Amino acid sequence: MLGVEAVALCAVLTSAAVLPVTGRHLVWFAVLAGAAVVHFEAARGLERVREVAAEGSPYAHPQSIWLFAGVLVLPPPLVAALVAISYGYGWLRIYRRSPLHRKTFSASTVLLGCWAAGAILYAAHPDQSLPHAAQLDGPVDLGALVAAGIAYWLVNLALVVGAILLTSPTRPGREVLGPLSQQLVIAASIGLGTGLAVVLVTAPWVVPVLVVTMLGMHLGLLLPVYRTAARVDGKTGALTATAWQEHAAAELNRAQATGSPIAVIIVDLDHFKDINDTHGHLAGDHALCAVAAELRRQVRDGDLVGRLGGEEFVVLLPGAGLAAARQVAERVRQAVRVPLTEVPTTGPERTLRFTASLGVAAHPWHGDTVDGLLLAADTALYQAKHHGRDRVEVAAAGAAGPVL
Repeated sequence: MLGVEAVALCAVLTSAAVLPVTGRHLVWFAVLAGAAVVHFEAARGLERVREVAAEGSPYAHPQSIWLFAGVLVLPPPLVAALVAISYGYGWLRIYRRSPLHRKTFSASTVLLGCWAAGAILYAAHPDQSLPHAAQLDGPVDLGALVAAGIAYWLVNLALVVGAILLTSPTRPGREVLGPLSQQLVIAASIGLGTGLAVVLVTAPWVVPVLVVTMLGMHLGLLLPVYRTAARVDGKTGALTATAWQEHAAAELNRAQATGSPIAVIIVDLDHFKDINDTHGHLAGDHALCAVAAELRRQVRDGDLVGRLGGEEFVVLLPGAGLAAARQVAERVRQAVRVPLTEVPTTGPERTLRFTASLGVAAHPWHGDTVDGLLLAADTALYQAKHHGRDRVEVAAAGAAGPVL
């Protein structure tokens, strides 16, 4: 980390005299720095949640909008100052619970990304009488811009991922990279930053409108996402019971309106208490996470996986009848039986084997309400337990009965 920071400092010093800083540059710098500060203040609570959620993987900093715009309009010293203001202000106002050395390293990686992007743009336009944003004209410049954006993204990503892998060498590389959505945030930020830089140079009076639009899009798109994320079980990533029932009720209403079937599967791990007692609670948590992940793999994207509580999960299958739901349940049952390896346990055995019992019910055969379907599936689940566990049972017709 110190080596990366030293290289970033050298990059700033060696490029300091490439371009003189003019009054026009200072005005652009003030606009971008002010936009970065306003952005942080408007999204302060949201960004704190996003960073915590991204712990252990690269954090897609939305400030890339203003930073990449700076690459296109500012000389290197002001780009470095913009990065320092962005990360310094962010640490003071949002990320103070994160160690300062982490933010210093992150700022250095972004600075090197800016330097790499600027070097590509300088190579395309050695004459710097005009800023890069004012010289974008034609396919060649588009290619240089795309290459600069890739360099900005790749340098930062490679350094951050490298640091994470060095500190956690046993973690899978795919897990360290984080979700694709984080990288899409960076790609979108680079595109918006390019548009902002062009407007800043050619039509500066439009900049306030563009800044407000960007902030509105950022907050309007991400706030609902994180409200939804707050309704996800933190241990397994499945929906909470309340959130699952709300979504299930909406799907059931849709199924009743269209006359299509909809099915419910309840999954309960067999002898789960024995896992906790024999292998420890960490092993039990590992098993729950593995089952939740397997459920998501075995169902479609539009199906709903929830955790009812303890070792019990529930799946909603819109458009699925009894036969299709039973096939899905059987796939889940067989997938759960595959031994888990590298399990954190209190004993010497690192492999964990367990089974699950499953109950299946479907509308319109077993009920017209979510509670009715859950009761029917739960009844079938207990039949599976009674008949020896590690099996799938389908509810009998009319099994829901009255719901009190």
